[in-house]
Amino acid sequence: MAETSFYIGVIGNVISVLVFLSPVETFWKIVKRKSTEDYKSLPYICTLLGSSLWTYYGIVTPGEYLVSTVNGFGSFVEIIYVSLFLIYAPRHLKLNTIVVVALLNVFFPIAAIAATRSAFKDEKMRSQSMGFICAGLNIVMYGSPLSAMKTVVTTKSVKYMPFWLSFFLFLNGAIWAVYASLQHDVFLLVPNGVGFVFGTIQLILYGIYRNAKPAGLSNGSSEIAADEEEGLTSRAPLLS
Repeated sequence: MAETSFYIGVIGNVISVLVFLSPVETFWKIVKRKSTEDYKSLPYICTLLGSSLWTYYGIVTPGEYLVSTVNGFGSFVEIIYVSLFLIYAPRHLKLNTIVVVALLNVFFPIAAIAATRSAFKDEKMRSQSMGFICAGLNIVMYGSPLSAMKTVVTTKSVKYMPFWLSFFLFLNGAIWAVYASLQHDVFLLVPNGVGFVFGTIQLILYGIYRNAKPAGLSNGSSEIAADEEEGLTSRAPLLS
């Protein structure tokens, strides 16, 4: 069983890496234009928060090193994304972005880790408390896929919900839910189970609306809306 969960986890790592790298095209546009324009930094900041906490969870939880490796990679990638936002954000947004980064990517992780370590002496309790925090954050951040589904239904257009992002949400959730079941890890199972359900619904919506006549929004807003979905990458944030 342990060997099976290892191979499932490796597959999950590969899929998760692809999801983490999916916004590269968006950031290539930002670097070329030397401006973040109307793109939002919050999805990437929140993903960095989730990835960093999942990395710590994987480190302190016995047998969950595959969770720490992929989220460690994700944290590294998200640091690059957030750094590019800090470099290319308009001057009037830069200070606000720095404050949000300091609160969510520095203060909150340090406070969460310190709180769990000071409140519990037992390593198992520390692991479980961190797992509870991570799972809770994941579920809250599913507002992004929900928003994407609402937009599709409202506009009758799948331009706002790219197929491959929906497919990887479905696949990523399914693989990690299976891994969590084999590992008997409820903190991984719950958010990934939710991700699997949302991914399934998104694929169904894609099938319904892919040939529908769009209600219509501006081209600029459609491009940015699609790219912003890559911010949380429908992964909320990376469910692993």
